[in-house]
Amino acid sequence: MDKIAVLIPCYNESKTIKKVVEDFKKVLPEAVIYVYDNNSSDNTAEIAEKAGAIVRHEYQQGKGNVIRRMFREIDAECYIMTDGDDTYPAEFAREMADKVLDRHVDMVVGDRLSSTYFTENKRPFHNFGNTLVRKSINRLFKNDIKDIMTGYRAFSFQFVKSFPVLSKGFEIETEMSIHAVEKNMFVENVIIEYRDRPEGSESKLNTYSDGMKVLMTIARLYKNYKPFGFFTILSVIMAMISTCFFVPVIVKFVQTGLVPNFPTLIVCCFVYLAAIIAFFAGVLLATISQKNRQDFEMVLQQCDREYKKLTK
Repeated sequence: MDKIAVLIPCYNESKTIKKVVEDFKKVLPEAVIYVYDNNSSDNTAEIAEKAGAIVRHEYQQGKGNVIRRMFREIDAECYIMTDGDDTYPAEFAREMADKVLDRHVDMVVGDRLSSTYFTENKRPFHNFGNTLVRKSINRLFKNDIKDIMTGYRAFSFQFVKSFPVLSKGFEIETEMSIHAVEKNMFVENVIIEYRDRPEGSESKLNTYSDGMKVLMTIARLYKNYKPFGFFTILSVIMAMISTCFFVPVIVKFVQTGLVPNFPTLIVCCFVYLAAIIAFFAGVLLATISQKNRQDFEMVLQQCDREYKKLTK
């Protein structure tokens, strides 16, 4: 088992990966640096290996797929996850690692949004998207994570081995944040500086398509983790829509004793029925979700036993 493992997922980062590896080796000389190449068409893997990193490959495209492979293959007391584009300064890694090793924090979030992100980042829609996602998740899940989508994080062994990676792409960070909050894991923020990509290095993010994936991930995870709230909202919306169409029919009936819009009345009754079903589905799924949380605590205990065996 490694004491500290630095995990760097990479796709075409030949211009920056050498500096990233060397910076982290300087700050964390005891750490093992892992670079996972995700089908790069340049010489990222060769450069990383010459810089002193252990290079491995993930052939399923997407950052989520790379993280899944990393978490499965590597055992460490502390994991530092960063990007290969040199936007996250290595000098904050020691503070993040100490929080995991000394304070037993499960996930340390490298908070860009409280420092230089909005001035360094030159993509305005990314700024808007980060703010929207942060406020949405903090409101829906009642937490105070300062930066939901940062790629600079530290994890405990227990977090890594109990985290079910479902996302395939860049929405993986959002999934990590929601999982940590919902499972009542110990989360702390560390304010970090952020610097924009150097000239010649291109972002792999697509503002619109990846942004939509993140929003869909939030909706999916809210449904899975907070089913009572999700289906109650759905039930109320359906009931309100049905009421809007039902009221004119009732008014007409009171005034004339006739129901000229019989199809509307029938549809309204079915929508009301669907609203009732949605509400009780939320009640049932909330019970199942509570049972899943209880089962997860048992998984954490198993991870603790495995951790103690590996560190003996």
